[in-house]
Amino acid sequence: MSDADSDVLRELFEVIESRKTELPEDSYTTRLFTHEKGENYVLEKLGEETTELLLAAKDDDREELAAEAADYVYHLLVLLSMKGMDPSDLLTELESRR
Repeated sequence: MSDADSDVLRELFEVIESRKTELPEDSYTTRLFTHEKGENYVLEKLGEETTELLLAAKDDDREELAAEAADYVYHLLVLLSMKGMDPSDLLTELESRR
């Protein structure tokens, strides 16, 4: 992964964090943070994205796999934000496993 790749994740997470505090009305991310089901809604979305990711992989559809992986990562970043974590927590854990 290049520095530019990690910049994209960092920038996406910054947008997620700003949506969490600013709560713009027309934002999908805002809906995730304010849904009546709370955290469970994001967990359900992660479950849906996991299924879609697996189906795309099973079908050997690289384009769909990339799209579903992006959706999964996005929802994972929202969950990390909800839990007061950020991508560095994930990267630290991955690094410790090398």
